[in-house]
Amino acid sequence: MGSKYHHLTLDERRKIERWRQAKVSPCSMAKALGRHRSTIFRELKRNHFKDDQWPDINGYYAVAAHGDSAKRRSRKRKLIKYADLCHLVDERIKAGWTPEQIAGRMRFENAALRVCQETIYRYIYSKEGMAKELWWYLPTHRKSRKPRRSRKRLPPKFNRHVSILFRPDTVAHRREFGHWEGDLMLFKQHFGQSNVTSLVERMSRFTVLLKNANRKTKPVLGKVIEAIRHLPISSRQSITFDRGTEFVGWPHLQAEIGTQTWFCDPSAPWQKGTVENTNRRARRWLHRQLDLKHVSQADLKDICDRLNDTPRKCLAWKTPAEVFKQKMLET
Repeated sequence: MGSKYHHLTLDERRKIERWRQAKVSPCSMAKALGRHRSTIFRELKRNHFKDDQWPDINGYYAVAAHGDSAKRRSRKRKLIKYADLCHLVDERIKAGWTPEQIAGRMRFENAALRVCQETIYRYIYSKEGMAKELWWYLPTHRKSRKPRRSRKRLPPKFNRHVSILFRPDTVAHRREFGHWEGDLMLFKQHFGQSNVTSLVERMSRFTVLLKNANRKTKPVLGKVIEAIRHLPISSRQSITFDRGTEFVGWPHLQAEIGTQTWFCDPSAPWQKGTVENTNRRARRWLHRQLDLKHVSQADLKDICDRLNDTPRKCLAWKTPAEVFKQKMLET
């Protein structure tokens, strides 16, 4: 095993400053200091000083670099120094929030004491964070991730006029509220045909999850109808699906509640990227090996609440529930 890494000292930084002025290469600096060349390259990049008011003052300065390095280390220790802040971060990580969401929400709330996402990641993987096993609550807590495989389906016939190519730009560019995306989350077949319908409102990212006993189109779309029929028509103007056989009964959906349907091109799931992204988030609790016999609709409601009460970067760190409620009041 190699020796433990030590931060650059002020004396070493002063040597780097002199060598930089003398046009010595970073590799030669590293050899003279007994450091790895990446340490020198990283030092020169991270601690390059530039003054916007005085453009001529531009370069590497040892004292300034040493001060900047000390500030970064102190920020990393902030979560250890301030117990209340640390407790808040711990709670939100265990509630399923990512470091980016935690930091973004702090900025949104204009918290007097806050940290950036990088500080939170450093804390999670520090000695203190590892002792609490905080890494387990991150979305990527698995040691390896299996590649996502495309579904093999027999493409049913859909009318040309419901193609996503004819979907208005106001829907495509999220300029109008009340347009949803829908998909089916599948699980290991040896557990039966049970599945989950995921519905996401495109502007607010508000999520609804519905449990199905099988993939037959009538019961699947019947649950979709029951879930959204009580919303104002302006809040359920359209739904975009893929061309799965479970959605072939779309004329019934339009006739029953007046909600327009659009369909992606064959083998083009990225055209409904909002619901695909939501499925990926929901898989933290609804992994593919899960037996849905042990999952109730109430359990799905709890997962929805987690998703809808978590701040999102794309919403300027508001939660989907907050944005959905605001848009409902405006309609």
